[in-house]
Amino acid sequence: MIHHLLSPFRPFALSPFCPFALSPFRPFALSPFRPFALSPFRPFACVICMCWRDSIGSKCVWVTLHCPDSEWPPPTPVRPSCMTRFGWTLFFGPGSGSGARLPLRCGLPFSLLTLSPEVLASPVVPTMTADGSLGKLFPVKSDIPPQSARRNSLTPESRFWRSFKSDQVAAHVSSITSIEFSPSPPHDFAFSSSASVSIYDSKLCSSKATITSFNDIAYSPSFRSDGRLLAAGSHSGVVQVFDPQTRVPLRRMQAHTSSSRVVRFPRTDKLHLFSAADDALLNYWDVASPDTPLLTIRAHKDYVRAGCPSPASNELFATGSYDHFVSLWDVRNSSSAPILSLNHNKPVECVLFLPSGGLLASAGGNVVKIWDVISGGKLLHTIESHNKTVTSMCLAKIPGPSDLQRLLTVSLDGYMKVFDFSSFKIIHSMRFPAPLLSIGYSPTCSTRVIGTSNGILFLGKRKQLQDSQTKVDEKLSVGKPKRVLRPSNYRYFQRGQSEKPSEGDVLLRRPRKLKLAEHDKLLRKFRHRDALVSALNDKNPRNIVAVMEELVARKKLLKCVANLDNNELGLLLGFLHRYTTMPRYANFLMGLARKVLVMRAKNISESTELQKHVRNLKRMVMEEIKIQTSLLEIQGIISPLLRIAGR
Repeated sequence: MIHHLLSPFRPFALSPFCPFALSPFRPFALSPFRPFALSPFRPFACVICMCWRDSIGSKCVWVTLHCPDSEWPPPTPVRPSCMTRFGWTLFFGPGSGSGARLPLRCGLPFSLLTLSPEVLASPVVPTMTADGSLGKLFPVKSDIPPQSARRNSLTPESRFWRSFKSDQVAAHVSSITSIEFSPSPPHDFAFSSSASVSIYDSKLCSSKATITSFNDIAYSPSFRSDGRLLAAGSHSGVVQVFDPQTRVPLRRMQAHTSSSRVVRFPRTDKLHLFSAADDALLNYWDVASPDTPLLTIRAHKDYVRAGCPSPASNELFATGSYDHFVSLWDVRNSSSAPILSLNHNKPVECVLFLPSGGLLASAGGNVVKIWDVISGGKLLHTIESHNKTVTSMCLAKIPGPSDLQRLLTVSLDGYMKVFDFSSFKIIHSMRFPAPLLSIGYSPTCSTRVIGTSNGILFLGKRKQLQDSQTKVDEKLSVGKPKRVLRPSNYRYFQRGQSEKPSEGDVLLRRPRKLKLAEHDKLLRKFRHRDALVSALNDKNPRNIVAVMEELVARKKLLKCVANLDNNELGLLLGFLHRYTTMPRYANFLMGLARKVLVMRAKNISESTELQKHVRNLKRMVMEEIKIQTSLLEIQGIISPLLRIAGR
């Protein structure tokens, strides 16, 4: 757009530039260029200002001070080569056949700019100084904060992640689908690309070996816990085990009919591995016997693209599928059903156990979900920070006294993001120029590797600055050691009440201590007679019958009845005459009453009090007999009627 600036050059008010009088440069008309009207530039005939955007969104301003003796129309400005993306670029010239070009950033107050004829005549182009000003010509600081100020505003952890300087490795033939670090020193890493698996030195960031014993695309390289074996899958479903040093295939396992996308060794088990493929099968292998898998499970209903061994047990594995489910498997369980199934609601691309083994992270779509597998698969948190599908995750540790653990995720949107376990908030993020498919982090906390869809490998090597790293570790640590509290301090008795749980802690509820009844305590001490008397004194028929049944199981009931004295025998007979005829207890108490009368007949005949209980018992039995007789008569009347009605 072109705009004629209002100035003493009034004759140009009706020029072709007049329609642009209401453009964004209107504010410049009365203030910034006003000093030029009284400056030595009075001979200039017009001031022309032009602005445009280039293809990447940059802005440029071109100001031409045109003299009366120069040609008309003025020459059309072209896009200057020194235009930047960070602000405006302002140029002055040409004038009277000579001039100066002055690049200028946004934020400088134009009203303070005054140029002399000597400046215009000078062919030297002023340059930007470190403080944001243009030397002595423009003694004004830029609004953009200096780089040092922005660097000081970063947190210690952000500086730690920025210390990884990414080096771009030459592009490979195909996308880098998986990255795996060796658990044992020197912690080399392997990645799969096209029909090969490459092994790199994590210290020198150089290639050590390339395994090409694949007939088609290779997937999911995995190191054994000692680093002496490397397993990988392929597009044909064949799983191979290699020696990383000699690159010789040692085992060839063929049980899948489709792409084996998941191959993993257990955390510490050196004899087994598990694999999962697009045929929805999960196979558990014995490395020594590769002909037939030890266990084959129809794990999912769609492609299985994710898997991870549990750090808590060598027999536990988690798998994720495009059927939206994450399943937890125990190879010790003979059934084909998972011990836990979690619905992610989107196709699952990656699963990962957190260090304690009690939490599980699943990635699918642009969502990462954290599950508590100990509490039965409770969803703890949902992270939605990416704009596209999250393709891979890994764990990272920050070295220092506290050894902080972080979760790293990469996505097709080109971002790598770092999350804190405690709050699940973003700690750091980094943009890459291509969609990201895989990520790995070395156990030594010194190397970060990211693979892209166009075959580029980004190797991030952390600078080994001992002094600065020590300061970062101190800031990332818990803090200064607390003073030891003594019993003379009030806080000594309040310690521990406000402590927050750390990652990996598991809440175990203490079972409530049961308050046992007196007869239960006596039974635990094998005082059977006292237990029976205690239950009779409580006069609760349910407890009395329960104690009697327990004594029958121990074969001690008749012995206890024989050892009762007359008062205790009276309690027993009183209980029998009240509850013997009750239908709930009749089957048990009728037989017991007959045994008691036979065993203690002599004591009953000598005691009038016991005879009274026996008479009451006889009366209750006779009443029950009358009731039963009446019921039988009624039944005899009703039965024929029911038979007739049934015809």
